[in-house]
Amino acid sequence: MPIASDSPPLGSRAQVFRVRGLTKVYGSGAAEVRALAGVDLDLFEGELVVLLGPSGSGKTTLLNNLGGLDFPTSGELYCRDMDLAGASEDQLTAFRRQRVGFIFQFYNLIPSLTARENVGLITEIARDPMPPEAALALVNLGARLDHFPAQLSGGEQQRVAIARAIAKRPEILLCDEPTGSLDVRTGIVVLEALQRVNLELGALTVIITHNAVMAGMADRVIYLSDGAVHQVRQNPRRAAPSTLNW
Repeated sequence: MPIASDSPPLGSRAQVFRVRGLTKVYGSGAAEVRALAGVDLDLFEGELVVLLGPSGSGKTTLLNNLGGLDFPTSGELYCRDMDLAGASEDQLTAFRRQRVGFIFQFYNLIPSLTARENVGLITEIARDPMPPEAALALVNLGARLDHFPAQLSGGEQQRVAIARAIAKRPEILLCDEPTGSLDVRTGIVVLEALQRVNLELGALTVIITHNAVMAGMADRVIYLSDGAVHQVRQNPRRAAPSTLNW
């Protein structure tokens, strides 16, 4: 069933990320690339945020910094009271393991394991995981628990990847082009699964996409250009992915 919701005002939600003057520079001299050029941003509990922008605008670099996969060159980056910019590698590893779920364009499932077993890998290292069966039921795959990846469609494999990411009950869900390799109809099913997870688990959900149509399903749309926030738009009411004009 399509899901749509009225969005609580941001002022009523707790802040998850505080980002100020964030920069990321790769290389030096003539080879220097400034991937982030002074990003200022606040992200809040339970939001579904879509990051839009052309290739090279800094979307993936920003996501990697939010998720503790990369260090900023300068600036402030706090997740609640944790200083991610000044954290050690061990602290970032614990942060990623305990608080963040990642979903990428490619599913990265282990071919020799069933859907249940792929999700179960995460539950073995999480502090308070949900059962793999519950995570798979949340993305409407309760009937495919014992199927191997080769027995699943591309959209079903991506939903297994979503179940794997959410099984540890993350407070933050970061998605980099989660429908990039899927056709439109299958992509809508995957986006509806992400929207359901966001609403039911309350995780801050940030989705990178090149597809401006997806903006309608977000609480806020953040446009990046040349490594900085170019524009922020808030939607008073989310649209269900299946109702968008693809």
